[in-house]
Amino acid sequence: MPATGAVVSRPLLPVLLLLFVGSGCAALIYEIVWLQLLQLSIGSSAVSLGVLLGTFMGGMCLGSLALPRLVSPGRHPLRVYGLIELGIGMCGVVILVGMPYLDRVYAAIARPGVTGILVRGAVCGLFLLPPAMLMGATLPAMARWIETTPRGVAWLGYFYGGNIAGAVAGCLLAGFYLLRAHDVAVATYAAAALNGVVAVVAAGLAALRPHHAPGGVPSQDHAAPGPQAWPVYLVIGLSGLCALGAEVVWTRLLSLMLGPTVYTFAIILAVFLAGLGIGSSGGAYLSRRVARPRLALGVCQLLLGAAIAWTAYVLARSLPYWRIQPSLADPWVRFQIDVVHCLWAILPATLLWGASFPLALAAVARRGQDPGRLAGRVYAANTAGAIIGALAFAMVVIPGAGTQNSQRLLTGLAAGAAILALAPVLRRWRGAVLLAASLVAVAVLVWKTPAVPWGVMAYGRQLPTRSLQGELLYLGEGMNASVVVSDLYKTLRFHVSGKVEASSDQQDMRLQRMLGHIPALLHPQPRSVLVVGAERGSPPGHS
Repeated sequence: MPATGAVVSRPLLPVLLLLFVGSGCAALIYEIVWLQLLQLSIGSSAVSLGVLLGTFMGGMCLGSLALPRLVSPGRHPLRVYGLIELGIGMCGVVILVGMPYLDRVYAAIARPGVTGILVRGAVCGLFLLPPAMLMGATLPAMARWIETTPRGVAWLGYFYGGNIAGAVAGCLLAGFYLLRAHDVAVATYAAAALNGVVAVVAAGLAALRPHHAPGGVPSQDHAAPGPQAWPVYLVIGLSGLCALGAEVVWTRLLSLMLGPTVYTFAIILAVFLAGLGIGSSGGAYLSRRVARPRLALGVCQLLLGAAIAWTAYVLARSLPYWRIQPSLADPWVRFQIDVVHCLWAILPATLLWGASFPLALAAVARRGQDPGRLAGRVYAANTAGAIIGALAFAMVVIPGAGTQNSQRLLTGLAAGAAILALAPVLRRWRGAVLLAASLVAVAVLVWKTPAVPWGVMAYGRQLPTRSLQGELLYLGEGMNASVVVSDLYKTLRFHVSGKVEASSDQQDMRLQRMLGHIPALLHPQPRSVLVVGAERGSPPGHS
């Protein structure tokens, strides 16, 4: 076997691909279970979710970078991969057993403000970092079983796509069966059993196909990436930033139209991941057949600008007005309709984001390079961008600029990534002219990006069946919710994320006044009371 691995025989490649499918399925079951468990401990606010996702993805980023540095290329890749899967399963069971103790500890030390955020980060790091780092190390570990040839790099893209395909299955399995029909314990044990099967199969393959330790690792394996590689790392980082930022924005908007339930979130995530998986397979196929994968990567980013604009248009002008009865009795029919909603809106962009990863691998790959370091660096750059995108858009961009301007920013960032990737074509006047014309078209799309109708934020899924909406008095998009105050027949209505929470109607006011007495009745010595609602004659949102 060559020093940096060898392309395995064709019959073995589908088996390795299936291992990645099983690994991705278990990972998403864990992610959904852990997010649900930790939300019960540290809260489900935007800050808590941001800390959770940031810690999880940060661990994967660290794992992808650490494994090529800590594990020698001489170790059998399949045996290392099997040990990683076994470690993930053990971490899953430990987290399940240790979570009740976490609840008590956090309740005792929780504080508001910055201190509270740091405590949440410490809690998440304690529980999520070890398994997340192991999950991030799986792709670099398996990458050492191939060569950094066009065919080998293409198979890296297929492995990445297979991992995402398994993630889709795990997302649907956890959201629609394991957690619905059973509980978090059964879901955890199912994921751990899947890890165990993958580990056993990997160990068996390692015994059947011995790995000959390389006589030496080429010096370029340890060298820093060349100057031609850094733009690609920046592009794939921006691609990850846009992907997770868009997922935050679009999940928020789609949950208004489909309902803010765990099933809606599972559908959105599954469609998003399915697009990434299909796109990754297409990008892997393309990476073997294009002479300049960096230019193909740039074209992907340029097309992403149009795809993001498409989603913005569909969410504002199409989906809110699909005349479908929201109270359909058959859950299966509603599920199919919701899947069609998500596919129609977000599939084009996710296909392009998925194709970007294998094209980035092909753009920076050099013959003789350690494939583990290659996969680890590209994966880490993409994940680091994803972390920034998820946190920035959830906590800063949406509350500060709103969903319309957030989508404009995403389109602009995709255009910026395209410029970085297509820089070589700027040396030729024809390429420069084509790129300039494309950027002008993207600028027009940014300018024309429509805002989601306020009726969506006020009435959600009920909007298509409403004959009257009233007059908009106030609209605000905060970190955790969208708030609307409307006036319908001289009656103020206070909407939160697509539902009417209060109004100045006399029947509602009677109930609201009764609810206002409950805190005073429960508190032993009430000294101050705050009731947030809407009353005629007062500024919106004040009472």
